[in-house]
Amino acid sequence: MANLIYQHSPELRARWPKMSLREQMGNIGSEVSRSLRWFGRDDKRFWGAFARALELLDMSIDAAVVYDRQHADSHRTKELCLAREELCDYFFGGNTWQTDPVRLQRYYDQFVPVR
Repeated sequence: MANLIYQHSPELRARWPKMSLREQMGNIGSEVSRSLRWFGRDDKRFWGAFARALELLDMSIDAAVVYDRQHADSHRTKELCLAREELCDYFFGGNTWQTDPVRLQRYYDQFVPVR
């Protein structure tokens, strides 16, 4: 198996499953926002943000699998997998979901804490 290069610290990876889904999605949304901002404008910044967004989504999916097993449910895992699929499709899959950047950003904005 190839060695993975993690974008986030071991401390965050350990803390991530303990965070609420809303907090996780808010953090993912920040990286999605950066990805949208830099797509087609700055490859280095885009790829950094996109890699971080995928890593956070994967950590959330891993946590959701555990949560769903404990609660005899599968909705959380399915929703996160669909969000990951849509993100990848938008940037690299030919946009078969016909997602636009405004719609994509709006999905993640719902998780931003209200002050």
